[in-house]
Amino acid sequence: MSSRPENNLTEKDLLEHVKDGDTSAIRQLYEQYAGYLTAVCSRYVTDSDEVKDILQEAFIKIFDKIKGFSYRGDGSLRAWMTRIVVNDSLKSLRHAGRLTYVEDLPEIEDESDASPAGIPAAVIQDMIRSLPDGYRTILNLYVFENLPHRDIAAMLGIKEDSSASQLSRARAILSKKIKEYRREHDNA
Repeated sequence: MSSRPENNLTEKDLLEHVKDGDTSAIRQLYEQYAGYLTAVCSRYVTDSDEVKDILQEAFIKIFDKIKGFSYRGDGSLRAWMTRIVVNDSLKSLRHAGRLTYVEDLPEIEDESDASPAGIPAAVIQDMIRSLPDGYRTILNLYVFENLPHRDIAAMLGIKEDSSASQLSRARAILSKKIKEYRREHDNA
């Protein structure tokens, strides 16, 4: 429809071209954000085929609803698309029955002094991805999406205290994995 958008468009300008139906802008939006949104989805869902399915559905939603999106400043488009991917990821986990939470968790050894500093990001990501779905989901919502336990609890239909205890448990498991990794690699 309109002329081919430049590759250095601002988020707002790119959005306007997409809303105008410019196919090259639509392609550019996809190419610009697909990698990031894949990483977001992969934080919640570990199966690569499921990630692809979720992303496909998310992009269909994004392009279907983008005309109704109100730009609120730099980063708002990315945040909106991220929210769609997170919600679709959670929906997929719920649908598969993989989001289970234990209300009364036994105390576990506090491993909070284990720092991930110096461990490759891919290794940390694999550690997070190895967590049980419920722990991983709450950790991601709290750490990466920066949501308070009140909002996490409402999203997942659990108690606030359950969200906090699941996060504590996830952190303890990660700390243990970090210490094990250091033991294995410091002796190598």
